[in-house]
Amino acid sequence: MKNTITYYQQQKGFRLSVEDAFQDLIKLKKEGDKVSFNTKLLKILPEVKKYINGRLNAAIKKGHFSKNKYKADEFIDQLFIEIYDHIEEVEKEKDFYLWLFKKTNDLLEDTIVEEEFDDFFFKNIDTYSKSEWDQMAEKYSTDGDGDLMMLEELDDISYSQNDYTLNHVFIEDDEKELTQQLDKALNDEAINRHINMVLHNLPLPMRTVFELFTKQHLNLQEIAQLKNTTYHDVEKRFNDAKKALQISLFNRYKTT
Repeated sequence: MKNTITYYQQQKGFRLSVEDAFQDLIKLKKEGDKVSFNTKLLKILPEVKKYINGRLNAAIKKGHFSKNKYKADEFIDQLFIEIYDHIEEVEKEKDFYLWLFKKTNDLLEDTIVEEEFDDFFFKNIDTYSKSEWDQMAEKYSTDGDGDLMMLEELDDISYSQNDYTLNHVFIEDDEKELTQQLDKALNDEAINRHINMVLHNLPLPMRTVFELFTKQHLNLQEIAQLKNTTYHDVEKRFNDAKKALQISLFNRYKTT
């Protein structure tokens, strides 16, 4: 199984780099140096652009709009303006990371209206047979994972498809034992593709919470603030997503 220590260190390093940039950005804003402000900001936005690309690609796959209608750079341009105009709203540098993603999320949701909570797939996830999972995976690979990718973004170094491991799904200490038979049977690519496929089929609010927790390393309380909802609501969506992924993995790949 892929070692995720380096990845987590990189993500924590990114969060720290965002927080460290805050005081410099405030200073540049007070000096009215917008060019230097934007140059500094540009250095910390690649990870944000990945998040934007992921949200846009999910909306495209769900059929909300065509792949050529919006580009990540359009949201980044608006984000520059929002940050410059409102950065004084942030009281402490440790709050800047969450504030940055909240601004990004608000811009996206002004454009992407989240779908109704269609929980048919989630409610029936424990009934699918291995052959049904395999058919679903084939359809996802041919119809969803290839043709609908935003091809104009693929040559951008800031674009990255989500890479998931079993560590993203079996998070609690008492769940680690459950990964052993899966770890022996599957390679990294099979695990990653399966998790991405299941997330694609889950309701978007559930998927978004799971990705913010696992990929952006926001805790559940921070996600509740970002989504303007309750901690209980976020916790339920996260646990439901995790449960769906665990059930799907065992039902598709169990060996006994």
